[in-house]
Amino acid sequence: MKNLLHQYRHHILLHFIVLIWGFTGILGKLISLPSQPLVWYRMLIASIGIGIYIFLAGLLQKPKTKNVIIYVIVGFVVAAHWITFFESIKVSTVSIALACLSSTTLFVAFLEPLFYKRKIVLYEVLLGVAVIVGLGLIFNFEPNYKLGILLAITSAFLAALFGTVNGVFVRNDKPRVISFYEMLGGFIAITFYFLVTANFQVFTTIPTSMNIIYLLILGLVCTAFAFVASVEVLKVLSPFTVTISINMEPIYAIILALLIFGEEEKMTTGFYFGAGLILATIFTNAFLKSRMKKRNLSKNIIAS
Repeated sequence: MKNLLHQYRHHILLHFIVLIWGFTGILGKLISLPSQPLVWYRMLIASIGIGIYIFLAGLLQKPKTKNVIIYVIVGFVVAAHWITFFESIKVSTVSIALACLSSTTLFVAFLEPLFYKRKIVLYEVLLGVAVIVGLGLIFNFEPNYKLGILLAITSAFLAALFGTVNGVFVRNDKPRVISFYEMLGGFIAITFYFLVTANFQVFTTIPTSMNIIYLLILGLVCTAFAFVASVEVLKVLSPFTVTISINMEPIYAIILALLIFGEEEKMTTGFYFGAGLILATIFTNAFLKSRMKKRNLSKNIIAS
């Protein structure tokens, strides 16, 4: 048993990370702060956590000033993504937010060709249509949560945007460096927003003891630790294995929400059909991409 755990320790760690990410939505509901202060604290704590890790691990690296500015600006997008995500949870449910956030795949299908200068793949468009059908089912069967659905879809677009952009950035700088400046950039953006709108409450109000505990878990465990650990896992496991596992995040989150919040998180049958369709497209996309990579690899071997 010990040898088995040692052999699959990276797989176990990966699923633990995905479970942590799924728990993010639970914390968003448990924390009584509005979404903007919540994300402000999260990005502050996460940037400090990653900064300390980089310093203690002796991984200090100063990128070009131009790159720092770009990463900070992308941090604004990350902040907007998290704000709309947590706001979606607060006006609807964890299940609604996570199911609709799965539509990120749809937006990536159209953004990737723009940033990577490749043609749009037909099956990605078809899967995107399936995602739209799934979202339509959720809209029709959960009309009371339309605002939450729209916020979650907006959050999904923003996630696709900064995720695709980061795929380009990671070619030039270390992921930990990019993440640090993006967390810092998001924190600066929200701070500036508070100052411009004269909303000084976040600076003068001390969160309750439970909110502090939840925020520390969110910032240090769900953000800083999960990021560092995910980079470690990528050194051993293939990107396909990691992608398949990350696709389990909405499933883990919905199960956790049902266990923790009970009746409040129970949706209609139509919702589960729609969410199931969206998740099915994600796994289908991962499967088809794997087949295409294997086929291209075989062609290259034969050609050589």
